[in-house]
Amino acid sequence: MPDLSNQRRMAAQILKCGHGRVWIDPASEQEIADAVTRADIRSAIKARVIRRKPIQGTSRVRARMHAAEVADGRHRGPGSRRGTPLARVPKKERWMRRIRAQRSLLAELRETKKITPAVYRAFYRRAKGGMFRSRAHLLINLRLAGHLPEVAP
Repeated sequence: MPDLSNQRRMAAQILKCGHGRVWIDPASEQEIADAVTRADIRSAIKARVIRRKPIQGTSRVRARMHAAEVADGRHRGPGSRRGTPLARVPKKERWMRRIRAQRSLLAELRETKKITPAVYRAFYRRAKGGMFRSRAHLLINLRLAGHLPEVAP
């Protein structure tokens, strides 16, 4: 196997790329070893015996697969968390999610006539005051107050 480092260097200069991107046809190595001038290298390039390899990029396949898994709820354990719980979901965001769920539940119960407007108003004010942790907690309190029938387990 002949030393083609000089030919590779000249080809890299002519092709305007790095040495690593110069492809030399293994079948024509002996001919290229005889090429000593830049004109010889140019003719080899024209004959497609020496070529410039495409730029090798970084594949995004693994990144896309990981992103799809994260979207499905994977890779979110304590070892993957960088921010504090409040940094990841701010207090206001939590409050908005909770209060909107509770208010929509109360509105639905009022529209379906399961609770009276007076009960709706009373529990709306309690929800605004932060009395209920969740929709489930609100329902429990409505049942305990006797405004909704008990649900069989």
